[in-house]
Amino acid sequence: MYFHSYYGSLKAIRLRADCARARLRLVMFTPLSRVVAARLISRTGSEAAFFVGIWGKLAYELEGDATDIAFVLGIAGLTALLGSAVAGTLVDRFGPKRVLITAEILFVPSVLSALMVETVPQFALVVGLFGITSAPAFTAIASLPPFLTTDQHRLGRMNALIEGAGMAALITGSAAGAALVALVSLDSIFVLDAVTSLIAVAMLVTLPLIADDVEPGPARGSGWSELRAGIAYSWNNPRLRFYLGMGASVWLIFGLFTALEPLFFRDVLGEGPETIGWVNTLFGIGLVGGTVLAGRFADRLQSARSVLVLLALNGLGTLIYVGTSSLVVVAAGGTAWGLVIGLFAPAVRTMLHINSPKQMVGRVMGTSQALGEIAKLGPLVTAPALAGLFGVQPTLAVSGIVLVAIGAASWRTGSHLDATRGMIAAHEDVGIHVPTPVSGSADRFPPNPDER
Repeated sequence: MYFHSYYGSLKAIRLRADCARARLRLVMFTPLSRVVAARLISRTGSEAAFFVGIWGKLAYELEGDATDIAFVLGIAGLTALLGSAVAGTLVDRFGPKRVLITAEILFVPSVLSALMVETVPQFALVVGLFGITSAPAFTAIASLPPFLTTDQHRLGRMNALIEGAGMAALITGSAAGAALVALVSLDSIFVLDAVTSLIAVAMLVTLPLIADDVEPGPARGSGWSELRAGIAYSWNNPRLRFYLGMGASVWLIFGLFTALEPLFFRDVLGEGPETIGWVNTLFGIGLVGGTVLAGRFADRLQSARSVLVLLALNGLGTLIYVGTSSLVVVAAGGTAWGLVIGLFAPAVRTMLHINSPKQMVGRVMGTSQALGEIAKLGPLVTAPALAGLFGVQPTLAVSGIVLVAIGAASWRTGSHLDATRGMIAAHEDVGIHVPTPVSGSADRFPPNPDER
């Protein structure tokens, strides 16, 4: 009797274990899980190369000064801007998967060329190649979710997971880079970056997309005319213009912090570079936590007013982060600010997807990526003058107040966009011809579950 009872319990445990393994295999091989895993792996190599490889090679091996670093990073920003703009047209012509795989493959020789540089100008050229080959991958991955689902409610969760993988790579990439420098060499980081790109290609090469959208169709004109049409469409669509502007305002603050944050830690807090690393690790943990929450509350974030609330909270997070000389408060503020950005970024991207016709998604996301690069580059020019005139800490603190003010000033516009949502298709009344067949947001993404 006891034996039969024990044997029956053992069979039940094995059955549950088999079911759990089957569910795990099912989850691991879904298209979304492959995209998320490929994003994490590829970005781990990229973040290691950027935060440890590029900065380390410039500062230590090539003995570059502040001007050299600014010059190289400026080249990277300009080439990424160009790559993002062109990539949008390529995505709409050939589909995001082809562009993503091609970009990852072309990135490999460009990153391996870093092993042969001996001077700062040579390295600037190599980093320029980094920018122009990696930017299309960013645009393509940002364009993928609408090609994986037609469900608006799944779209928000997809964006949160994909964005979360990229943000988690800030942590895994920095850790991998530090470990390789300690155990192997600085140049081994660039080899890692090449290998992670190839792994991502292997994971995505058989990725299934929605059948109707795998073949986007022939080009409707020259590449330059399509690029201009994408920018014009994004600007003339009031909904897209609103979300692009909100996203760019946060990237503008990021650019300011890129230029002045090290000085804040050195001159205001009196801390060294290791403290910057630890605080930014907490910031990265906040980013990942924010994307987890964004996936859980995806439906509630799909409105203009939700985006504006998160924009204002970005400003408050900035104020907490730089409004004190207490390291404890700075660490807490950095974590909180990361949490807010982790919520904000997927929300903005989802609203851009919802309001973009399928055949314009690539150009809209390319415009978004390019606008973000422009916003980050601008403060690199003005930040030193502002810090010299007002001080580092006041300049950074005022940037947070500006974000709060933008959110408050835009509330009426956001309320109007929410009130009129679903009344017209996203592609109407913008003065730009959209090639047929039109698949606007009103067709692909119903405004509420009852209409599905």
